[in-house]
Amino acid sequence: MAINTDNVRLVFGLKLKQLRLDKGMSLSDLSQKSGLSISYINEIEKGKKYPKSDKILALAQAMDTDYDTLVSLKLSKRLEPISQLLSSNVLTELPLELFGIDPANLLEILSDAPMKISAFVGTLIEIARNYNMSIEKFYFSALRTYQEMHDNYFEDIELEAERFLEDNGVEAERQLDEKYLAEILKSRFNYTIEPINERVHPEFSTVRSLTITNLLGNKLLINTHLSSVQRAFIYGREIGYLFLNLKNRLHTTALVEAESFEQLLNNFKASYFASAIIIKRSLLVPAISDFFAQKTWQPEKLIQLIHDFNTTPESFCYRLSNVLPRYFGINQIFFARFNNFVGQNLFDMTKEMHISRKHYPHTVKDEHYCRRWVALTILNDLGDIIINKGKPRILCKAQKSTYIDTKDQYLVISFAQPMSPTPNLNVSVSMGIYLDEQTREKLAFLDDPHLHSRDVNQTCERCSLFDCRERIAAPIILQKKHKNEELRKALRRIIP
Repeated sequence: MAINTDNVRLVFGLKLKQLRLDKGMSLSDLSQKSGLSISYINEIEKGKKYPKSDKILALAQAMDTDYDTLVSLKLSKRLEPISQLLSSNVLTELPLELFGIDPANLLEILSDAPMKISAFVGTLIEIARNYNMSIEKFYFSALRTYQEMHDNYFEDIELEAERFLEDNGVEAERQLDEKYLAEILKSRFNYTIEPINERVHPEFSTVRSLTITNLLGNKLLINTHLSSVQRAFIYGREIGYLFLNLKNRLHTTALVEAESFEQLLNNFKASYFASAIIIKRSLLVPAISDFFAQKTWQPEKLIQLIHDFNTTPESFCYRLSNVLPRYFGINQIFFARFNNFVGQNLFDMTKEMHISRKHYPHTVKDEHYCRRWVALTILNDLGDIIINKGKPRILCKAQKSTYIDTKDQYLVISFAQPMSPTPNLNVSVSMGIYLDEQTREKLAFLDDPHLHSRDVNQTCERCSLFDCRERIAAPIILQKKHKNEELRKALRRIIP
């Protein structure tokens, strides 16, 4: 078992404590037999100290075991889940300090109740296996949690972005485009920018960019199918890596390349920087304030804002998730992205983020999302345009969605567009705003009759709306829940 040296003390402490408990010895008993103080043994068991050879020998003799067994890194079967955790990359690569966790305290928790923690960790491992959760997915989940903890707003990166703009003399009203950002890469950072040759490297046909760094300089390869707006974001992110001095990085837009949490975190920081220099908060905040003050719902104005900021619907919505909590006090929001191939009734949630609490929609495995969600209906609308040979364009729709079970109401604004460079793949991105009393007062257009309202649910399998025309699966989970509840009621009647 490959174990990080920082965890060797913990393994020794876990083994010592479990062996002592198995033999029915108290700390006082072991202290008397070994000649070591109670406080010293306690620190060993908590993984804070690793004893010298003579003290290990004293402990082994006191518990009637041999020296080699005690110093072996192999844990008992009952502690095997903790062994798997320690031998994985999770504790060593995940910067626990980002989540307010002192690694030393975590190790102490493990040592305090190893059997209970082992059972809990074993349960998590089993769940991860059942859902085919790889270490990469774990890192993605950890990154999303980190963003949600901070309301997806990072003042330090905002200030660095503004420092970059100031250093380069960018006027307050100027919108950065691909030409300007490409020139910065070439002149300031000695970059060469070339197209990806798909004939030579067909495996990169769906990769948006590839960065190659060596002693001769930096080369950025760009997919030829990207729009000017997409290229601008990639250039901005590349500048983010350099300006923020982020060394451990991803070299492609294919996130499966990620080998550590730090790489994903740095990719997020560089991407945040790109959004901050392209969609300046100094311009976005007043623009959104004006939009919220409208008495009528005008989706074309949002689409125009996307064009004005030289960005994509996804980057625009994601940037909104940065500023809404901080500048508008709207802090119960979600962001979601769905993919759909033209003509197929299959929808895949590929990105989500929740601020302040877990909202609907969220990822659900092996169930069918509610087909009443505007995030899905807008994809069908775009698919119909393409099937009928119409010109694909950015679509924008909004809906006041009321969840049948909870009566929670959201304003959901969705955009849809083709997802370049993958053929026939469309993507919708949605910003959901929970409509509490305070938020309703900030959105002047909410009572516009052109803003449609619909009753929705989470998935077909959980929905009680039996006459729903959009239903494509039976409510099997709801039926099972009702059946179990009836069984509980029957048991309560029989057993007082």
